[in-house]
Amino acid sequence: MIAKEHITTNNRLILTVCDKGIIGKKFETTDLKLDLSSDFYKGKEKTEKEIVKLFEQAYMINLVGQRSVELGLKSKIISKKDIIKIKDIPYVQAISSDS
Repeated sequence: MIAKEHITTNNRLILTVCDKGIIGKKFETTDLKLDLSSDFYKGKEKTEKEIVKLFEQAYMINLVGQRSVELGLKSKIISKKDIIKIKDIPYVQAISSDS
């Protein structure tokens, strides 16, 4: 999985996690667009263990792709009802309850 860390002006971590195989692609429905070619998603490859540690520090998390979303479910930071699909690609955004 590819993870990218974004630090906000008030020093909060926004984390994007995306399945490696879909980075650089665009997915679109009539209502929704998902552009994984933007720099927002272009991070570094990380292990599940590294990503779970980042989950603990993140204020906001964007998960894109089957593996990434499954890791979010397994880590209990999201639930199935939070997931949307854009052209069969699972996507979810979570905000920390500590915010």
